[in-house]
Amino acid sequence: MKICILGAGALGCAIGAALTEGGSDVWLINRDARHVEAMNRHGLRIERAGRDSYLPVKAARSADEVGVVDLVVVLVKSFSTREAIEGAKSLVGDNTVVLSLQNGLGHEDILAEVVGRERVLAGKTYVGGVLLGPGHIVSGVEGKETLIGELDGSLSHRAQAIAEVFNRAGLSTTVSANIMGTMWDKLLINVATGALSGITRLVYGELYAIPQIRETALAAVAEAMAVARAAGIRLSFTHPEQAWTLAAEGLPAAFKTSMLQSLEKGSPTEIDFINGSVVRWGQRFNVPTPVNAALVACIKGIERAQILSRKEHTA
Repeated sequence: MKICILGAGALGCAIGAALTEGGSDVWLINRDARHVEAMNRHGLRIERAGRDSYLPVKAARSADEVGVVDLVVVLVKSFSTREAIEGAKSLVGDNTVVLSLQNGLGHEDILAEVVGRERVLAGKTYVGGVLLGPGHIVSGVEGKETLIGELDGSLSHRAQAIAEVFNRAGLSTTVSANIMGTMWDKLLINVATGALSGITRLVYGELYAIPQIRETALAAVAEAMAVARAAGIRLSFTHPEQAWTLAAEGLPAAFKTSMLQSLEKGSPTEIDFINGSVVRWGQRFNVPTPVNAALVACIKGIERAQILSRKEHTA
């Protein structure tokens, strides 16, 4: 199977490396010239389970270098989805499948608008990765689950074929007949802590020590669960406390959410595809979401303040 990882950052490289070692013809696309050059010149440096190795890979900055593929795995930041897939149409042929493993909700609709809903699969992965430098990652694949599925809940041959390729590569992958429910389950975990960590700038050990933050998190998750129920989504959670607890399970006290990491770097966050998705779906199904709307407003305010601060420093 010829596969392109669209957005080969830490996570994309970890998944792409596993698929390469599993025998697939894999291309890694990333806009960072230094990252791409390092991978092509030296191979992808991978640290895992105490081992450090170099894996020969094929990396590119543009989809035009790759040609038509069987599978596009989309792993760009959610807010870059449209730009990325618009610029990668040369990857898409008559039988190409586009699989999103991104955070949040809404990117699958953007992909469908660009390449056609019939091509799109959605999924969630718990594989981890950390980018240490150009062409250098820490990979966390072993024991981490990935779920994929058709947007309509059908159990298709193509989804099964992709899962088999992933499993042969050591990526524990299951085809789900309720992928939207799976995506909402993961969304609830992000809703519980992402924005609150970003607003307060607190790591998990401090975040979980404040009762008022817990109360706000539970309220935000409760709103999201009410929206999901109104939309007919089948969740595995029955109480907001489950999402709040699961969000911290197995993570160190010093853990920082991706939203906090983005703000610390001065980068845009994925707020529109996390709490923002809850607000949009709430409007669609007439479910009030004031807590999530407030969290979105606060993150938007912080992002704007950072932009203004950068302008002042460069003036």
